[in-house]
Amino acid sequence: MIQFFKRKRLFDRIKDPLADFVRLEAFGGIVLMVFTVLALVIANSYMGEDFLAYWENYFGLHFGDWQLSKTLIHWINDGLMAIFFFVVGLEIKREMLTGGLSSIKNASLPIFAAVGGMLVPALIYVYFNQTGSGTHGWGVPMATDIAFALGILILLGNRIPVSLKLLLTSIAIVDDIGAVIVIALFYTSEIDWMYLIYGGGIYALLWGLNLLKVRIIPVYLFLGCILWYVLLKSGVHATLAGILLALTIPARASCEVFEFIKSGTSLLSQMGKIPTESTVAETDKHIQSSVETIKENCQEVISPLQRLEHALHPFVIYFIVPLFAFANAGVIIDHQLLGEVLEPISIGIILGLFLGKPIGIYLFAWAGVRLGFARKPVDVYWSQILGIGFLGGIGFTMSFFVSQLAFTDPSVLSLAKLAVLIASVLSGLIGFLILKSFSHDPK
Repeated sequence: MIQFFKRKRLFDRIKDPLADFVRLEAFGGIVLMVFTVLALVIANSYMGEDFLAYWENYFGLHFGDWQLSKTLIHWINDGLMAIFFFVVGLEIKREMLTGGLSSIKNASLPIFAAVGGMLVPALIYVYFNQTGSGTHGWGVPMATDIAFALGILILLGNRIPVSLKLLLTSIAIVDDIGAVIVIALFYTSEIDWMYLIYGGGIYALLWGLNLLKVRIIPVYLFLGCILWYVLLKSGVHATLAGILLALTIPARASCEVFEFIKSGTSLLSQMGKIPTESTVAETDKHIQSSVETIKENCQEVISPLQRLEHALHPFVIYFIVPLFAFANAGVIIDHQLLGEVLEPISIGIILGLFLGKPIGIYLFAWAGVRLGFARKPVDVYWSQILGIGFLGGIGFTMSFFVSQLAFTDPSVLSLAKLAVLIASVLSGLIGFLILKSFSHDPK
């Protein structure tokens, strides 16, 4: 009897998509932290040189005269991270259609905060790097790692209102939009216009399928792979194919909710009218047929966008992002590197993330509310907004990614990565302490 009621509660429970998203990102942040520490430990052990050299091994695809050969680190950063950006694009589209960014009223505060959180860090970095080898690195301190940031919020439990988690998530998503624009406009190599024209044709085809209400997901994914290849050859960073593809994925289901309810009610009613004289085989066949139809209807009532995001999000959070960190966070920290921490590049990144992020997020959010363009949630305090401003200084994944694009000199890249690590640790610690001190514990 007890087991029956447990099972009943399981069936009756309604899952909260936001709660699932936050939970995935939070636990993903823990996995990310483990692989980051592991990469640093191995890189600074006797296996360090072999560990870093391993990622430079070449792997390729060959079909006749055609070949595509890249180092393992490039396959991760240009290939797997395209899937990461694809999921980011799905999240952006969902938020803009039905989530926290779906209306000016809901989106104003996150937009104001995110713009400040991108602009102020970039200006701080530029102040310290107006000339020299670091001039291209201004995009590094603009980014926020949502997994780490939400992971810290989860540690605070019920002290943190859901509206604050939603605000931080919305800020990070707007931040991702800004990062994508920056990468597309300022971190692109020489353009091969012919391949870019091919890419434009494929993208137009994808939008044509969307307008024709085609819901066959494999078709979109196949064309997305071709789009990734032509962008790779064009000189535009290939990961942008993920964002572009995500925007074309249909966000409307092919089955209306009322049709789904009507069909489901009818099928469940039929299941309840199985003749008592039916054999076990006949009953099983009838139930299986009805359940399969309900299962197909469940697929049809959920949009391709939601299905893809739900399917890929755990894979990205628990595999792609940790693997990216494992491959890129391995920095050999020696006396020479530590001696360069006070160089303009590292100072610009550290101060940009650790001070620029909270200052920008807090001041721009305050200005937006003060001027009447945005509205602060009633259960969120300004001290908490300052706290999530510091959490915004956890750049990590996106900062590492932009560092790879901004710096080609290995020594400069190592310095940038070390600066990102230092700033992220400081930002996470201060943000946690502020939120713990100024948040009410309901217990």
